[in-house]
Amino acid sequence: MNVLELLSLKGKVCLVSGGAGLYGKCITEGLAEAGGTVVIASRDVSKCEAVAVDFRNTGLDVHAMEVDQSDHDSVMRLKNEILEKFGRLDVFVNNAVARPMKSYEDDLSKFDSSMKVNATGMMDILREMADLICRNATGGSIINISSMMGMFGPDLSNYEGTNMGYPPPDYFFHNAGLLNLARYLARMFAGKQVRVNCVSPGGLLTNQPPRFLENYCKKVPLGRMAYHDDIKGVMVLLASEAGAYINGENILMDGGMHA
Repeated sequence: MNVLELLSLKGKVCLVSGGAGLYGKCITEGLAEAGGTVVIASRDVSKCEAVAVDFRNTGLDVHAMEVDQSDHDSVMRLKNEILEKFGRLDVFVNNAVARPMKSYEDDLSKFDSSMKVNATGMMDILREMADLICRNATGGSIINISSMMGMFGPDLSNYEGTNMGYPPPDYFFHNAGLLNLARYLARMFAGKQVRVNCVSPGGLLTNQPPRFLENYCKKVPLGRMAYHDDIKGVMVLLASEAGAYINGENILMDGGMHA
């Protein structure tokens, strides 16, 4: 098969949780540009709809739906809405997160809130969307969006000379868990043609303070943070038939910072 046909997502229905966020919009655009029908879902359905309208105005097939990942009934409504409207799900990008914890010293109630969304809620939506994908005779693809911070401890020198504060511990806890969960699910779905992988990006350029950019970028062989387009190619690869033999893997996308 021609490589462009392998990379095509034409006829595929894709769900991106948290699809109106920074990485979510990049991911959504890439999947839709590859021909996919993309559903973006979050608690703020009006924000999702505004993003979807912007994409539809450029000719991309993007739809908005509502989901509260911490609420099982909401997850089930999303599942049923996708089934009723499209009849199938081929790709699930597990991208939505909540960040109630802001520092190491935060009250443990915030860690508990984080777990409800990012651990229990994430497992709920992942399991329900995987059920839809497993119904397909041809299977499909699940992609967990983790982070390089799920693979390595924090480099606190990046924050020297800034007032950004240090990253909270739940971020590292949850992103590390996603890596091994992908391996677990790759085994659990054996024989169902459902692939489960992770992408672990480094930092996305989003108007960070100049001192942070200086600290960070000098450690990256490519000399910069990730741009909007950088994540799109790897997402299309993992979602499409071009990545049909990649399963249970994690792709670190950090510009060589940890080479």
